[in-house]
Amino acid sequence: MSKIRFDFSKIDTVHGHCEECEETTIMVAIVTDYYRCTNCGADTRQHVNGSIRYLKLDAKDKEWLKNQKDSTQG
Repeated sequence: MSKIRFDFSKIDTVHGHCEECEETTIMVAIVTDYYRCTNCGADTRQHVNGSIRYLKLDAKDKEWLKNQKDSTQG
């Protein structure tokens, strides 16, 4: 049986406030500027404008993420 090794030092994690569950939690990057809440699992988009906010995804964001996933599986 082979062991799978993960290099967790390269995973982008930040503390942020999730607008979906209203909790301050750890957010894990799924792609650049898009993060997943480790508390509720909601995907959010990072918005920087004087302060950093994590916003709920709109339909355009969800379509962009889907296209990113599809392009890496091809």
